[in-house]
Amino acid sequence: MSVPVLTIDGPSGAGKGTVSRAVAKKLGWHYLDSGSIYRSLAIFALDRQLDLQSAAAVAELAQQMHLAFDCEDELVVKLNDTDITARLAGETTGAAASQIAAYPEVRAVLLQKQKDFRRLPGLVADGRDMGTVVFKDAPFKVFLTASAKERGMRRFKQLKEKGIDANLDQITNDIILRDRRDSERKNAPLIPAEDAFYLDSSDLSVDEVINQVMILTG
Repeated sequence: MSVPVLTIDGPSGAGKGTVSRAVAKKLGWHYLDSGSIYRSLAIFALDRQLDLQSAAAVAELAQQMHLAFDCEDELVVKLNDTDITARLAGETTGAAASQIAAYPEVRAVLLQKQKDFRRLPGLVADGRDMGTVVFKDAPFKVFLTASAKERGMRRFKQLKEKGIDANLDQITNDIILRDRRDSERKNAPLIPAEDAFYLDSSDLSVDEVINQVMILTG
């Protein structure tokens, strides 16, 4: 029996995580936050004091990685049964993740790890290349986006709420540059799948986006 998959791809700040988790919960499906995959492996490698220069060693370690995502309330990411959620956004984690993501052998292992999340009754996969690379045959695909201005404002508000000083123009410019870089890269560029439902959330509430995605899944 084939397992249904809903892919939700799109740029940072479009609301993919919030929408994907809500839809997964409503459908009672499994959830994959693909953006956490490389960062989780980075944490695993750093904790093992692994030589990050050794692609073979990192790829071997990736085979031993078991990830679980709990999205009942806030997202909780568990690496081999240990909650690592609070560590995912760290700068050290991000730097290590960028380094190991460049290794083809590591990417191959983690591609299979992502595919292994496809289990009954279904999967909601949130990322940047879920519908174009990882789950090309997914019956339901969404490309969720919003204007750079709107995404910049959302990020600006998030930082302000955390008491972090931020510059709206700088944030928006960074988003524009990242969009260009992500869409033009050779390896898994950030582009909508040809059969994806294109959804612009700029002028929609979170509930309105969730409802539109739910309608899509029938």
